[in-house]
Amino acid sequence: MRSIARAVLLVAARIAALPLVVFAVSSPLLAQGPAPKAPAAKKPSTAPAPAAAPAPAPETGAPQMTAADVEAFLDGLVPAQLGPGDVAGAVVVVVKDGKVLFGRGYGWADVEKRVPVDWEKTLFRPGSISKLFTWTAVMQQVEQGKLDLDTDVNKYLDFQVPEAFGKPITLRDIMTHTPGYEDYAKELIVADASLLAPLGQHLKTHQPARIFPPGSTPAYSNYATSMAGYIVERVSGKPFAEYIEENILGPLGMKRATFRQPLPPDLEPLMSRGYKVGSQKAQAFEIVVPAPAGALSATGADMARFVIAHLQDGSYEGAQILKPETAKLMHARQRGKSPETDGMCLGFYEESRNGHRIIGHGGDTNWFHSDLHLIPDANVGFFVSYNSGGNGKGSGRTLLWERFLDRYFPYTPPAATRSADATEQCRKVAGNYLVSRREDTKFLRLLYLLEQTKVYPSPSPTDAGTIEISALTDFSQQPKKWEPIGNGVFRELHGQDKVVFQKDPLGRDELVTEYPFFDFFRPPAYLDSKLFLPVAMVSLAVIVLGLILWPVGALVRRHYGRRLDLLPGERRVRLWTRLVLLLDVILIAGYATVVIKGLSDLDLLTPKLDPILHVLQALAALALIGTLVALVGMARAWGSRQRGIWSKLGETLIFLSTVGLAWVILAGRLLHVGPSY
Repeated sequence: MRSIARAVLLVAARIAALPLVVFAVSSPLLAQGPAPKAPAAKKPSTAPAPAAAPAPAPETGAPQMTAADVEAFLDGLVPAQLGPGDVAGAVVVVVKDGKVLFGRGYGWADVEKRVPVDWEKTLFRPGSISKLFTWTAVMQQVEQGKLDLDTDVNKYLDFQVPEAFGKPITLRDIMTHTPGYEDYAKELIVADASLLAPLGQHLKTHQPARIFPPGSTPAYSNYATSMAGYIVERVSGKPFAEYIEENILGPLGMKRATFRQPLPPDLEPLMSRGYKVGSQKAQAFEIVVPAPAGALSATGADMARFVIAHLQDGSYEGAQILKPETAKLMHARQRGKSPETDGMCLGFYEESRNGHRIIGHGGDTNWFHSDLHLIPDANVGFFVSYNSGGNGKGSGRTLLWERFLDRYFPYTPPAATRSADATEQCRKVAGNYLVSRREDTKFLRLLYLLEQTKVYPSPSPTDAGTIEISALTDFSQQPKKWEPIGNGVFRELHGQDKVVFQKDPLGRDELVTEYPFFDFFRPPAYLDSKLFLPVAMVSLAVIVLGLILWPVGALVRRHYGRRLDLLPGERRVRLWTRLVLLLDVILIAGYATVVIKGLSDLDLLTPKLDPILHVLQALAALALIGTLVALVGMARAWGSRQRGIWSKLGETLIFLSTVGLAWVILAGRLLHVGPSY
């Protein structure tokens, strides 16, 4: 699903830099072997003619988008992604003018059994692209008058969304990812089907906190999407998966597509295996517990039918899943933080590029990674899904899509006029920013505090007057450069994307990007990572050093025949202080291990982890008490005649480090686990 794996793995990279956990992060990489050789691409059984040389360019300079040219182009690019990228397999579908122009499977659906991907028969998991089916279902109910986009959702639920901010959540808020919920990860994706609770039960026990006023702040929400699916279930009187079958999949003839989990017996043999990387073992079928947010399984051919239906205002081969006016409303821009950047439609989001308005959606599970794009004014649709995350060297969905656009819709952006005071503009916006899509009331908050997005003037002398943004990188994983063009707007150097720095309606300094489902804000000074991160790192270093020097000091004294000349009371306090340091190290190592492993495989974030989390919660509480023990140890040291100045300074550093850790515990919400997180 969009994202949670992508966003939190970036955060985990910061944690990996901490002592004691580098090995835990890097050691799994040692298991990677050579990528398996992929089979030849399976020829499509419909439409595309045999591959030929790319068609000659018309007067516009762009090749004609013919079946033969698309085939030659993609056959040259996709296999080159799979091998070097260590990706097992992929499916790509291109539709144009209501027909499938190109469809093909690449690589393996099952590496071990050497089953090739078949674009018409092999099922993939498109992750959060599933949400588009949920939104389509919502709009069907709006057509029927059973739902209203601007009514309090409590009217449609059998549980209560708590009051907050003096404003209710509406379906329009949910469909534009502005309901104001914090993120959550527990039981999002599991491998054990016994953990698949009824949708309503899951929603009642996993409701996140509301941290923003509805309609004010984009913050992508799997929970809210699933709540919309549950509302469809309640007002239609049918289980969600059954409703989708009868009202979307059936009418469109999507016979190899389903939200049912586990898969029905007739579809299970057709399911592609999922892989972390293609050279490693296959993973278990993923169960998406909040099913409306990401549980779809479908072939490329079936996804083509859905794409065509939306390009044709809800119609496909005589079936009408939405009225034209409803489809147009669904595709229209609804909310956006700046007219300079893309905005949210009703479920779809804008991703305009190369002079065309484009809408679409992406999706990620642990193992599958997909994108769906619609170019309405060209009547073109594009769907791609990979069954492996790959090693990051060749599996870029964005790269594939942008190369496709550049070939068939070439575009030269107009020259930007850099602001005369560019250097000053860059200086004003520099700083750290906290993403809006985050967990804020539970222990995972610490990750977001540590991995804040950094905006800074480009260090390259040749790019003076530009900024870099750590979260926005190019295909080589280097930060893009952005030049100010006025009114807080920065444009990608030699590119077409824009970002905007502005004040939001709540008075916060805001960074708006081309991703309309989350924003970035300057944190308060006491949570800014330029202060928070050094305090955390130095505190940890002192704690680890103090613990190491405890036995080392004893060995040195023994070697030279010297005794630790302390009164019995001072000796006991010193012992307890060192035990506090040991507890702190166990706490840090425990949280780091749980978070890194859990966020690299969401299946671990289930109730089976709760006992460990509650132990860590108790250790965090003891660590706070340990700060008082360290305070007593410092006071006794300074009041002792036996202790030298270096010993007294050492006890002072130990106390200050425990204070720093206490700050990390409280600010990072390490005391807060709860039934959901």
